Amino acid sequence: MESFNVVETLKPAERALFWVGAFITASLALWLLYKIITGFRIWVLGNGDLLSPKLGKWAVVTGATDGIGKSYAEELARRGFSMMLISRSQEKLDNVAKSLERTYKVETKTIAVDYSQDDIYPKIEKGLAGLEIGVLVNNVGISYSYPEFFLHIPDLENFITTMINVNITSVCQMTRLVLPRMEARAKGVILNISSASGMFPVPMLTIYSSTKAFVDFFSRGLQSEYKCKGIIIQSVLPFFVATKMTKIRKPTLDKPTPERYVAAELTTVGLQDQTNGYFPHAVMGWVIDVLAPIKLVLYLGLRMNKAQRGGYLRRRKLR
Repeated sequence: MESFNVVETLKPAERALFWVGAFITASLALWLLYKIITGFRIWVLGNGDLLSPKLGKWAVVTGATDGIGKSYAEELARRGFSMMLISRSQEKLDNVAKSLERTYKVETKTIAVDYSQDDIYPKIEKGLAGLEIGVLVNNVGISYSYPEFFLHIPDLENFITTMINVNITSVCQMTRLVLPRMEARAKGVILNISSASGMFPVPMLTIYSSTKAFVDFFSRGLQSEYKCKGIIIQSVLPFFVATKMTKIRKPTLDKPTPERYVAAELTTVGLQDQTNGYFPHAVMGWVIDVLAPIKLVLYLGLRMNKAQRGGYLRRRKLR
């Protein structure tokens, strides 16, 4: 009777485990190589001269007088686009327009409207009539004055209407006005400025983060519809940028100036349908999306915003 040999019995299992391990290791290595090549393509090489007046003579930027919007206007003017600037203050619009004309020798037009109102779009449509629009930047947006519980938001009813009109309705309506002429020419770029707050719920900024989630979903859905027609629609989700809205005065590596952010973001157009726009922000987005449990994100967000709310209310009492 032959003796039972454990080693010989386990050899097939060992071989199977070896090949499974080898397959997993090779798959991970290929995935890592793909990510490195893709990252190099996006963040180092960029998209070349994709964004140029070949797309269309005019670029339209909403919320164009401050922060990220103003930086988009400056960078697109530097690339040779004639600029249509849309914002609320005619005085600020005139100042930005004169600066662009003087610095970049481009033609400019302006439309002064308040995006919190819903009766402004006939005026905008009239102002855009006849323009060959190659780029639309839907940048206009508002946030909270300070983090707050939903039912404690001052003038809540009007706050809701204003937030939806500025952050959601503007994106849909501006796209409605501009997209048909892009489709007719089978080229054009629409950049919808969402926010990293749209990647996950942000307690005490709940309405804001929800509106930005809408912008992200709207952009990605629309890109699937119109990509085959030669049109690029990109969802842009920045983390903190040193602007008036964020109240960040001193830029850092992870909180860049709007100029630095926009210069980086524009290199991703045509390479990413959804982007954080700036390499440190992309790393932050990946860590939160892949490594951080959503319950932890919600807990930390609530804790941080409670602290900010308390500080704001204390400062207001001292005034």
